[in-house]
Amino acid sequence: MTFTTSTFSSQSVSLLDAVPATVAAFKRLSTDEKLGVLWFIYKAMGNGSVTPAATGAARLQFAEGLLSQVKALGPDGQMAFMQDLIAQRKTSMTQAYGVLTNNTKLAFWYQLAELMRSGDVIGVPTNYVLSRNANDMYNRIVALDFGQQITVLRQIVVNMGYDSFA
Repeated sequence: MTFTTSTFSSQSVSLLDAVPATVAAFKRLSTDEKLGVLWFIYKAMGNGSVTPAATGAARLQFAEGLLSQVKALGPDGQMAFMQDLIAQRKTSMTQAYGVLTNNTKLAFWYQLAELMRSGDVIGVPTNYVLSRNANDMYNRIVALDFGQQITVLRQIVVNMGYDSFA
């Protein structure tokens, strides 16, 4: 089985290659496009398009302090943190994220999306529209099976933040 996406490549991508190809295409998006795609992905979790990752395996207590720091920021600071995280800028908060385990990073983003949904953290404006490339990326991720979706999301969020040991 193959699928194509005209924006990212005119080549067919086999499902076996779907994960690395999707992660590579995600990396080519701008910081704000990446943030928009993540917001729409997490917003779609549980509605049948995207299956939520089980956060039970993560040690979320290691991320709770960072989530509290994010909540304590004003809306502009929250947005700046998310942009810094995606752009891998070195700040004390992105360094705190950088040392989290892979599963905890995945759970962190899920919890961050929940905080955005509840209004405790700045969310994407209701009238926000994904760019063509970001929309294609969203559709590409939604088209993956559950295991591939989780693998793509894990690979995306693992590379965010700043890890001074990397």
